[in-house]
Amino acid sequence: MNPFDKCPVCGGELVEKEVEKLLKGGIHTAVLKVHADVCLRCGERLYSVETVRRFEQIRQKLERQDTAEFQPLGQTFQVA
Repeated sequence: MNPFDKCPVCGGELVEKEVEKLLKGGIHTAVLKVHADVCLRCGERLYSVETVRRFEQIRQKLERQDTAEFQPLGQTFQVA
C-alpha cells in the first residue's frame, strides 16, 4: 500500500509504472527494472521500502565487485 495519495513534491497524481533505475557502485553501474509510483505531473518516483533495500544490496555488491550473478550488457568507456 502506498503511503501517499498524491505526489509529496507537487501534489500530482501517482500511477504505478515499471521504470529503469541506474545504480552506481565503485566503478560499476547496474540497470534494473522495478515498479515505482510515478507522478504524472513532475515525474517524481516513489519506491517501496523493499525496492530501496534491494538498491542498497546491489550497490554494495557493485562496490565489492561481486558481480558474478549480474548479466553483462556491454562495456562503458570514458573519452577524454
